[in-house]
Amino acid sequence: MKRMYWLALVLLIILSFAGELFVKVSDSDGHWWSNIPAFYAIFGFIGCVVIIIASKALGKALLQKKEDYYDSE
Repeated sequence: MKRMYWLALVLLIILSFAGELFVKVSDSDGHWWSNIPAFYAIFGFIGCVVIIIASKALGKALLQKKEDYYDSE
């Protein structure tokens, strides 16, 4: 069952990229980045990576304690 979920996720990702590359949407917004193929998919991926890196850095800086935090007296 878990394998079916992964296959469905991969299929949705492939369809999303294909739709982003090949389906033309009207240019009503007129931004220059709308003409770059798969811009929003790449932008979203980079945004997610930045969020993950920033949250890990904040977690290490603010939340994690030393290994012997409870043992030291």
